[in-house]
Amino acid sequence: MSTPNSLSQSATLLIEVFTEELPPKSLRRLGTSFSEGIFGALKAAGLTTESSKVTSFATPRRLAVQITDVLSQANDYPVREKLLPTSIAFDADGKATPPLLKKLSALGYADLDLSTLEKAGEGKNEALFLNVIAKGAALEQTAQTALNQTLSKLPIAKMMHYQVLQKNGQLADVQFARPAHRIIALHGDTILNMSSLGIDASNQTEGHRFLAPGVITITDADQYENTLEKQANVLASFDKRRTQIETQLLKAAGADLVLMPESLLDEVTALVEWPAIYECHFDEEFLEVPQECLILTMQTNQKYFALTDQHGKLRNRFLVVSNIETNKPDAIISGNERVVRPRLSDARFFFQQDQKRSLASRVSDLGRVVYHNQLGNQLDRTKRVQEIAIGIAQKLQVDDKLASRAAEIAKTDLLTDMVGEFPELQGIMGRYYANHDGESAEVAAACSEHYMPRFAGDSLPATQTGTILAIADKLETLVGIWGVGLAPTGDKDPYALRRHALGICRLLLEKNFSLSLPELIELARSQFPQKEVQEKADAAAIYEFIIDRLRPYLRDQSVAGKPFTSAEIDAVLSQAPAQINDLIGRLSALREFNAFPQAAQLAAANKRISNILKKTATPIPAACSSKLLQNPAEIELFQALEAITPALNAAYEQRQFVELLKALVALSAPIDQFFADVMVMDPNQELRDNRLALLQQLHQKMNLVADLGKLA
Repeated sequence: MSTPNSLSQSATLLIEVFTEELPPKSLRRLGTSFSEGIFGALKAAGLTTESSKVTSFATPRRLAVQITDVLSQANDYPVREKLLPTSIAFDADGKATPPLLKKLSALGYADLDLSTLEKAGEGKNEALFLNVIAKGAALEQTAQTALNQTLSKLPIAKMMHYQVLQKNGQLADVQFARPAHRIIALHGDTILNMSSLGIDASNQTEGHRFLAPGVITITDADQYENTLEKQANVLASFDKRRTQIETQLLKAAGADLVLMPESLLDEVTALVEWPAIYECHFDEEFLEVPQECLILTMQTNQKYFALTDQHGKLRNRFLVVSNIETNKPDAIISGNERVVRPRLSDARFFFQQDQKRSLASRVSDLGRVVYHNQLGNQLDRTKRVQEIAIGIAQKLQVDDKLASRAAEIAKTDLLTDMVGEFPELQGIMGRYYANHDGESAEVAAACSEHYMPRFAGDSLPATQTGTILAIADKLETLVGIWGVGLAPTGDKDPYALRRHALGICRLLLEKNFSLSLPELIELARSQFPQKEVQEKADAAAIYEFIIDRLRPYLRDQSVAGKPFTSAEIDAVLSQAPAQINDLIGRLSALREFNAFPQAAQLAAANKRISNILKKTATPIPAACSSKLLQNPAEIELFQALEAITPALNAAYEQRQFVELLKALVALSAPIDQFFADVMVMDPNQELRDNRLALLQQLHQKMNLVADLGKLA
């Protein structure tokens, strides 16, 4: 960054682009990108200072940035750049060659006195260097370039093409998010000679479309925000406007709770320049419709804020954010109440119509809905999920009839009018309709819960059947999509398989389901009759993919407020555990083991054993023979291992991992003595193989909980 000098003046820079109404869902991002683009270019050119501060503004009709302490002229700076080897830069007569002249021209020094060029190096390494004091960038030119480049790079999904009448009477073709009408470019109180989008910069903008129509003059860049607020009824700051809306909503809600999704708050903030909150009502008869439907239609279609009582029950009052502040809001209130009524009537109609057919009667209709061209229709998928759910229920030794019924009807709400209108209600409406049809509470709950968790940190199913169906549904998706060759690559994961894999992990772990993950994958694979699908759905690869999702999840877990380390997690997961419900228990036990005085010695010994076994090329006998033991140290180790093996096995079966690791402490001294006295790689092959077998048995028992060698 530069600091002011006697040749440059420091002042606040303001650049605003005034347009027709910008896309509300992307306004916040547009404002941020606009300010970052302008500031980044000025900073790179040395026109900002250490004290420069950036403020971003974004309203429905303007994008602006205000940067304090911007120089009118950047400081001059030294430039030293290698040009060419001397042998190439000059010909035999000592004259500049075309490559040198071309290089200088490209750098903007075509008229440079060649005698000022610097030679450095000796012999073949001698080269020619440009060594000059370059003039610092001028604000006006740099800001012009920055504005053009920033506007061209804004994250705009669809550009509008239009024409602008120029001063010379000619029409110029322009493209931007929306037609632009004015541009402000002020450095302090000085208007910069800039233009863009066919418009010359000035110090004028326009006020609120209804409350302060007409031209507003900004006399100084520092007065921009204050002038707009006091004279133009415009709150230019997106964040301040959003905060004010949130505060006013909470105040207007009174004793009730106001539902304020972040996305809705952002969108409403992007629709108004001078927010005002008004309370409206709808007929109580609409409360007979599931409140999720009413809330969604108010939020999605009308951008209204629904209210509930303290217990979460929907009220028949709602709040609207208007762009007009008035002490006579009757027309605004009645207009919004009139508009919302047909929307709620539609929701009630959909709900009533859907209830005329049971979910069970819609099952066959799933056959007309394509799921994937290589995996069949939704009915085919439903049958696969059903078989997986039944298999899981049987493994858990619970009622598989509930799981079967839930799987059979869970996707049928996709065919209802309500979900057709509001896809976000899938599952939620399934629960309502299942209850209406007289399905069991467990089955009805599973219709909604099988989508859980929908995202990271989402809640899990409350019912056992919902949990079983959630696992089955995610497994079928993961194996099926993998089987048609659409496994995630890089950042691409169009079928959200990473989210499904993490969901499976959380369901098994947090619900403490003692199920073998490899067996579950095989259960899912067996439901696909297509041979090519089964071949591509490699069970080992899918297992690794699921286990990899556990690593970041486990890093977020902790014991006594201390997160698990990467080494601890790797030590546990490297053992490829079939059951993952006990991973937290293993990690917690490993944390306690690390506190033992003998832990470091046992971890080092385990790592040494691992290295020995890895380097062994010949097959190792399955068991160590006590008859071949000769050295007292190996006999002692064998006997110590034999003595604690029953306790190790019992502790492992009962998942008493701390007790298991404590028992290993008894092996510490025998292991030390073994490596001190015994030569494992004895010239006698029979003795060597027997000692390797002993180490292999020891290695297996030491690593029942985790690979202790990973801690060394």
